Amino acid sequence: MRSQVNRLSRGVEWEFDKVTFSREFPRTVVTKLLVERAEHGGWELDRVRITADGTRRVVLRRKIIRAVRTA
Repeated sequence: MRSQVNRLSRGVEWEFDKVTFSREFPRTVVTKLLVERAEHGGWELDRVRITADGTRRVVLRRKIIRAVRTA
């Protein structure tokens, strides 16, 4: 797993996390793991790639909210 910060549009920054699942993990298990990360970490699904050997490469993203000083 590795995280990366990227700015896709003006004023919005996203943090990306790449996760790889082996082909031995059933689809239901992968779904439960991704739902857990979404509910507790604020991640959303950006991209899923299933390779020829059956491994799943998932890219998750979440917004980075910067605090702005007001005074």
